[in-house]
This record gives sequence, C-alpha cells and structure tokens, in this order.
Amino acid sequence: MTQTQRDFTLEPADTERLANLAGPFDQHLRQIELRLGVAIANRGNIFRVTGEAGAASRAEHLLQALYAEAGDTTFDSHAIHLRLNDANVDQVDEAGYQPQEVSVKVRRGTIRGRGANQARYLHSIATHDINFGIGPAGTGKTFLAVAMAVDALNESRVQRLVLVRPAVEAGEKLGFLPGDLTQKVDPYLRPLYDALYEMLGVEKVVKLLEKNVIEIAPLAYMRGRTLNDAFVILDEAQNTTIEQMKMFLTRLGFGSTAVVTGDMTQIDLPKHVKSGLKDAIEVLRGVEGVSFTFFEGRDVVRHPLVARIVNAYDRRDRDNARDEQGQ
Repeated sequence: MTQTQRDFTLEPADTERLANLAGPFDQHLRQIELRLGVAIANRGNIFRVTGEAGAASRAEHLLQALYAEAGDTTFDSHAIHLRLNDANVDQVDEAGYQPQEVSVKVRRGTIRGRGANQARYLHSIATHDINFGIGPAGTGKTFLAVAMAVDALNESRVQRLVLVRPAVEAGEKLGFLPGDLTQKVDPYLRPLYDALYEMLGVEKVVKLLEKNVIEIAPLAYMRGRTLNDAFVILDEAQNTTIEQMKMFLTRLGFGSTAVVTGDMTQIDLPKHVKSGLKDAIEVLRGVEGVSFTFFEGRDVVRHPLVARIVNAYDRRDRDNARDEQGQ
C-alpha cells in the first residue's frame, strides 16, 4: 500500500494536555497506532502520522479531537479505547493490510511473532476485545496469549490475569485422581503454569497467585462472574460445550480482553456433543470486535517433525471426509 505522511500541530501548546493525550510512556499513542495501523511521531505538540492515506487522515482527526478534549478530561487506556470505538476508526482494506509488529518484553527477553500468522495473532490481541487462536499443537497459540497477558499486567492495562481450562478427561477419570479439587485440576492447567514460569519466573508467579492477581481455574468456576480490568485466556476451548462457550464469552466486563485457544483436531468431548469452539466459529465470524486467527501445520514452531505429523493427520482426515462423501 502507498504510505503517506501527515504533519500537523496541536493547538494551543500545553504540556499537561499533551501528556494526558500521550499517556504514560506514550501508551495512548501506541494504542492508537495499533488500532489504526499507523506510526505516530511527535516533538512536543508537532505531530507526524505515517500510514495508508485513509488511516493517516483518521488518526489526525482523532488526535485533534482527543487533544481538544484533553484539557478537561483525564484519559486512561479504557477512555482511549472507548473514543476509538465511538469514532469508528478501525483500519480498513484488510486484504492489503500489513499488521504492525507487536513485540512483548518478558523476563527472558523480547517475544515477536514468528511468521505472518503469529504476527497477525499478536496484533489482533492488541486491538480486539475477544480473540480466537485456532490451530494445531505447537503453533504458539497459548504461549503468545500468555505473553500478551503478562505484558498487559506489567503495563497496568489490566489488574489481573484469569487463565481457564475445561477439566475434560482425555481417557482418564478426574474423580480417581488423588487430592483435593485444586490438586485434581492442576494437571489440566500445567501448560499455563509452564508459560507463566517462563515469562515471569517461578517466585513471582507464586507471589501473584497468592495475591490472586493471577487466577487459574476450571471453566465451571466462571459461571455467574463478571470480569472487569482482566486479561482472560480460555485454553483447550475445543473441549467446551456450546453452553460453556457462551457462558465464558459473556463473562467479559469493561477494560477486559479475552483470548480463546483451541485445536479442532483434539476434541475429547463425547461424539454426540458439539464443540463450543466449532459453534463459536460459525456464529461469531464477522461480529465486530471479535478476531479469528487460524494456524496451520506450517506455523508449528516445535521440532520440524511435529509439523510433518500434523500435516499427515490432516491429509488422513481430508481423505476420510472425501470417502464418506463418496459413499
């Protein structure tokens, strides 16, 4: 796409108003950049917006309007989010759009998307309230979602993390496992613990769990709750029922982000029960504010053999589907 630059000055010059507009560490400007797919640079109240012509124009008008309001309104990330929604300024032309790179700083370094799908996934999480990451094992769906959650917590964009999985048995019976309920469900939540340990370190995770800043829970415990200012991840969503998926998605409150991850080839539900994830794909595609990222075998970032195994199973499934249609 053709890039254009728009230079303009926000009047009157006022350092307090400018700081309110930009946010701590320019957080509000970065939020606008991600939503519109533009780059914003400024020296004092002199601004330059670079991007596709329509997006750059929308960004300029939005910044002018926000600056006019900044004199008597204190902005936070939630207020900026609402202004973006009210102005209906989502970037357009999806076919030609190249998402801006989103990098996440964690204890072990900086995490970036490997390949186009991972980059698109990270950008979608940064710019949408509800996100679905769907694809085979090893594509980074859960790991990247946890990275974005930790980044949101570190930047104080959310007050807590809620990590959820359905406790569905994959061939074993949950009731026969030793221990209390927490000990019974811990094995199902272990991948989330592992990702958190890698992002934050074991000691910090333990402290945040004790303070209930990080909550890890079975899906059944979400009923009746409303989650405000939270980053919520539902992992292994292919094992939810339709009712459970609807219940989870309607828990979302103000200032919250939800990420739903799952692999449609690893459903452990009884055969007569339709997966809530499959149903959500059919019902919610095209709903504004909801994003879908579909990963494939080529997106696998584990051992190269894993990608070949995924592709072999996919071929088998396609062949079986063709055989069933031919009967």
